[in-house]
Amino acid sequence: MNESPHGHAWRRWRFASALNVAVIPWVATFAPHAIEPTQLVASVNQPPVSISSTRTTIPTGLNTTTAATRTKTGGAHAVPAVPTRTVAVGIVRCTFIDSTRSVFDYATTPPSVRSSHRTLLTEIRYPISAVTGGPNETPGAAPLARGGGYPVIVFAHGYDVSPDTYAALLDDWARAGFVVVAPFFPDEKFSAVTAQNGADTEGDLANEPGDVAFVTRQVLQSSNHASPSCPVLHGLVNPSHIALAGQSDGANAVATLAYNQGLDPQGVSYASLDSGLNIQAILILSGQEAPAQTYAAPAGSPPLLMVQSVQDQCNSIRSAVTLYRDVHRDNKWFLELQTAHHLPPYDGIDKPAFRVVVGTTVHFLATTLQVAKLSMSLLNYGNRTPTVAQMFNNQAGPSLTNLPPFTGVCGLT
Repeated sequence: MNESPHGHAWRRWRFASALNVAVIPWVATFAPHAIEPTQLVASVNQPPVSISSTRTTIPTGLNTTTAATRTKTGGAHAVPAVPTRTVAVGIVRCTFIDSTRSVFDYATTPPSVRSSHRTLLTEIRYPISAVTGGPNETPGAAPLARGGGYPVIVFAHGYDVSPDTYAALLDDWARAGFVVVAPFFPDEKFSAVTAQNGADTEGDLANEPGDVAFVTRQVLQSSNHASPSCPVLHGLVNPSHIALAGQSDGANAVATLAYNQGLDPQGVSYASLDSGLNIQAILILSGQEAPAQTYAAPAGSPPLLMVQSVQDQCNSIRSAVTLYRDVHRDNKWFLELQTAHHLPPYDGIDKPAFRVVVGTTVHFLATTLQVAKLSMSLLNYGNRTPTVAQMFNNQAGPSLTNLPPFTGVCGLT
């Protein structure tokens, strides 16, 4: 059944709240800190290795990672829960086609059906052995073997960008020992917005929770059974260790899939879209609720980490905190960035904020997905550089006092 093109209430709702929202100033300085020894097991067929950091900084992005000391301790070959130079990134693109739902052309009034099926080009990053002097990403490289498969992060990109916009973050996640799956959304990816003459295609956001669930199932199926269209996935992921993550509109899509109590454009409840998937962690980077929708954490919902800057002029911290407070559960955290803007903490441009985001998200994912044991609590870890970020673990989150004006101006900065 194909859905109707409704969903216009989703479009740029962040601007509708501009008069009611604001944010807190902070200092863009970074105090380097050490990484405690951690392990992500990569293979049961290789000698044991333990990892401990010999540097005092979390990686800054592409081509920059923490060095590590290795000593034999017993166990399996280990990939640290921080990116290292001994692990590089393999990258492939696979295409998954959902023939049950449509894609719309928002350059027409009203939006017309552009395609009767949703073609989801998907970028997949995974750990590979690093080669001295080699590239950061190697297309089609053989994955590092890991018995039982890697934990997987399904990542949703924001509006008018692509997964490659976040290459620094996604590569660091892969170097930390995760498979990162990132679909290009049919109407919100940069090329689609450009092809529709800059039309506001954000109405398709209501369909993206279904895209995330669909791609997750396709990845698991291709991992369980060899697929000629995506052979690298065979045996690559662990179906018991799945995290959903997104930034901006992608974060809104993930939040909707995880917590929205309403219906998607086909009349299917969002709560049922991920039925049967063993989602163990939710990571929302600069996200919020859709207007006039009800959000709540269903019984047994996975742990949540939200990241939001008080200076973000595209997505307000007040809106992010509303979502955080509507998710009633114990295992949730809110990382409040102090001076970063909308995209730079996630594309690597704002290096101090980016370092904290990489380190904190890897810590959260590694412990929540139960693939590493860390000596420091996530709350303490997120509070180690207070001039850059502050972590909350209570129901209320940040206090939202003394907030400067919110402009609602989005962009790549």
